[in-house]
Amino acid sequence: MTRVVVKLGGAVAAQSAGAVLALAEDNDVCVVHGAGEQITLEMERAGIPVRFVGGRRVTSPEALVVVRRSFAEVGAALCVALGSRAEQLFGDEIGLPATPVPELGLVGDPLPSAPEAVVRALAADRIPVVAPLAAGPLNVNADEAAAALAQGLQAERLLFLTDVDGLILNGEVVDEIDAGDAAELLDRALLEGGIVPKLRAAVTAAQAGVPAAIGRTVVVA
Repeated sequence: MTRVVVKLGGAVAAQSAGAVLALAEDNDVCVVHGAGEQITLEMERAGIPVRFVGGRRVTSPEALVVVRRSFAEVGAALCVALGSRAEQLFGDEIGLPATPVPELGLVGDPLPSAPEAVVRALAADRIPVVAPLAAGPLNVNADEAAAALAQGLQAERLLFLTDVDGLILNGEVVDEIDAGDAAELLDRALLEGGIVPKLRAAVTAAQAGVPAAIGRTVVVA
């Protein structure tokens, strides 16, 4: 069967269960989910400063507690929506590797990997639902974690199911873009907002041989 990694934003995670289950009828599917909005809200409630650098959350020890709790809640809700095939996993508990980024606090750059727990779940016809934490523990950008797992698992596709239509240029959604051209847009800082980390992760995956789609936009090598 074809292997697909799906990244779900926290805001659309549970609502995307139907799309994931449809994919899982004919594919091995590994899900990586975020919880960005929930984390920010909980940090603000706790009086913890919220700061991002290059699309990545600066993460103090206090913030990491909130991050893990939010991931647990989003992952649990997603597993309920997906049903009995879903298996909730935390990246740090299954050995997801990452290179520390100390200037951002407890943050890491994920490395391509195929954690045994994920491989075992896929072999058992289950749907691993992975929270993007890395060994340390370190907070990892969910888009980057999905790209790293797509590479390590040798997936045929990486899909970003999100609440945006895709990459928009000149008011139009781009159907397909070469990874090199997408990288140039990122290097020239011509984009802003949530599309930036998604496109960066899609470029990483595409350049490693895994075509990636953000909404209706496909990024190819």
